[in-house]
Amino acid sequence: MSGIYGNGVALTEKVLDYLWTRQSVSLNNIANVDTPGFKSQYITFEEALGKKISDANQNKRTPKRAVSQAIDTSRAQLHITWDESSRLDGNNIDMDQEQIEVVRTAYEYQYMLSSLNNDITRLRNAAKTF
Repeated sequence: MSGIYGNGVALTEKVLDYLWTRQSVSLNNIANVDTPGFKSQYITFEEALGKKISDANQNKRTPKRAVSQAIDTSRAQLHITWDESSRLDGNNIDMDQEQIEVVRTAYEYQYMLSSLNNDITRLRNAAKTF
């Protein structure tokens, strides 16, 4: 999708995918709060995606194509928290932290959707002038 819209829209789409996955993982943690021995999970993608894009920008010949490839090939990483639990059943889910994560991710998702909508509206308005 980087052709006419540039890398901004592709990056926004990728971040929306990652945020959706993060939300699913957090909701899975909440659903398993009473499961004995369940260990909390979390998703990371920001640092890895940022590093890939930064490295791609160093490409002198085709930076736009390299950035596009970096966005397309980036992957989120699932991590399991193996910390010891204060609970006797071995479950280490902190409901307060999970609820904060769900709300924070929902706000980030809404912001990214708004950003994408603004980009598309701007492009549509620019196209109308021709």
